[in-house]
Amino acid sequence: MAGAPGAGKSTIAAEIVRRLNLKPANAKSPSTPSPHTRPEGPVAVCVGMDGFHYPRSYLDTLPNRNEAYARRGAPWTFDVHGILSLMRRLREWADRNPSLPNQTSTPPTEVPILAPSFSHTIKDPVSDGIQIPSTVSIILVEGNYLLLEEDGWSDVSPLVDLRIFIDVDLAIARERLARRHVAAGIEQTLEDALRRVDRNDYLNGRLIKDKLVQFDLLVTSVEDKILGT
Repeated sequence: MAGAPGAGKSTIAAEIVRRLNLKPANAKSPSTPSPHTRPEGPVAVCVGMDGFHYPRSYLDTLPNRNEAYARRGAPWTFDVHGILSLMRRLREWADRNPSLPNQTSTPPTEVPILAPSFSHTIKDPVSDGIQIPSTVSIILVEGNYLLLEEDGWSDVSPLVDLRIFIDVDLAIARERLARRHVAAGIEQTLEDALRRVDRNDYLNGRLIKDKLVQFDLLVTSVEDKILGT
């Protein structure tokens, strides 16, 4: 799942995963589990690409350090090779388990797959912050550039089963991002927040829409008072 900053990817992905993991109201756990009973645990998980931001320690080594900080979140400030490594591992995992959606048992020796997350507190990635347990059969990967037609990024698309693009009017995304910056205390006024968006996220959003690879499903993001997206 890909889309411009402010498109609502994380909100939509979280809701999809929540619904997939809902236990049917009439489902009952057997008093004596069968050896063929699927272990308890989530069937779906979301893996965000924010964990592949280059850490600040790496940005500090760049000759264009100031630009790297100002444009953090642009495609070149992500470890695309790390993303591809994880995606290839997930592809291999899926190919080894062709019957995952109907699987009734999980090998007890299956080791959870780990992926990095991103901490807004320390403003850096956290190694192994996301765990993909062996009960999972659906992995939803979301990030700004997963459908970007650029070297490295365009290698992601062939590795997945379903490509979803979350489209959004960039003017709506701009307002959302600015409000988010104010709410997070990054900027004190909406005017300053809008200027911040225009210097980075808006440019990234324009790039994403202009250089889009082929996708399977288009979802249009609109304002929703309930979900807040």
